[in-house]
Amino acid sequence: MLDAQVLVLNKSWIAINVASVRRALALLYQGHARVIHPEDYSLHGFDAWCTYSRKACMKNEDLPMVRTPSQFIVLPEVILLNAFNGFIRHEIRFSRSNIFTRDKHQCQYCGSRPERRDLTLDHVLPRSRGGVDSWENLVLACAHCNVKKSNRTPEEANMRLLNKPRAPRWLPKFGMSTRKPEMHSWHRFVDTSCWVTEVAE
Repeated sequence: MLDAQVLVLNKSWIAINVASVRRALALLYQGHARVIHPEDYSLHGFDAWCTYSRKACMKNEDLPMVRTPSQFIVLPEVILLNAFNGFIRHEIRFSRSNIFTRDKHQCQYCGSRPERRDLTLDHVLPRSRGGVDSWENLVLACAHCNVKKSNRTPEEANMRLLNKPRAPRWLPKFGMSTRKPEMHSWHRFVDTSCWVTEVAE
């Protein structure tokens, strides 16, 4: 429960990060953040959230809660920082696994989804012609398409890329996995539909 994920907004209500429930409750207790109620978007400091939690517990509402020595506290889903108004810059590590994740285990030429062992990394501009290993020059290709393309560019091989390769934009959760039930309550603040739900380390 304490490792569940909480969306963090800066004081301008812009999503900037994701924290664990443990960290979110610490920020709440220290007065650095307030909880945003998922239904009416009202703001609650630590004491107010504890009061809300007690009422929810008395009503036997089926909400995820964490137990302290003295009470139950409803797990916050989104918190708003009281003072910080900046952004946190994240970067995803460039790796083979993250290219598989970015391209959703799909050949970027024909759209097929073969077994992982039957997918290869293809250089859009071949290495023999100066192509480098980068987000913008590597895509997944099935064995058939890789052979068909050979040592040519997609244009020369008359093969169209499904998506233009680029560095992923999985904000604000670079390098973290997201469980779909938690994503649902974040829709008002971020477009979770474009997020990759599992990013390899």
